[in-house]
Amino acid sequence: MNKPLKTLLLLLMTTGSIFAQIGGIEDSVNDVSDTIRTIFPIILGVIFLIGFLFNAGHFFGENSDLKKGITRVLVFVLIAGAVVGIFTYLIGIVV
Repeated sequence: MNKPLKTLLLLLMTTGSIFAQIGGIEDSVNDVSDTIRTIFPIILGVIFLIGFLFNAGHFFGENSDLKKGITRVLVFVLIAGAVVGIFTYLIGIVV
């Protein structure tokens, strides 16, 4: 056989194995995204709890400042909401 025909056959045989590997990657990506979807609300709840505990000193005690405490909790909730929105958007695109 001549050289261009050998090169063509070699390229055709390698592309078949490349396409076969893409199917395996897709299944593993689906498994990982399902795992993240189940774990993410738990992690977010823990983050909310920790954030509230750090800001609880503004609500109770001798040096309590209700306005400062509410402001910090609202800022924390807005940031966490933005993270959840971005995460939900990205998961919707990928899968």
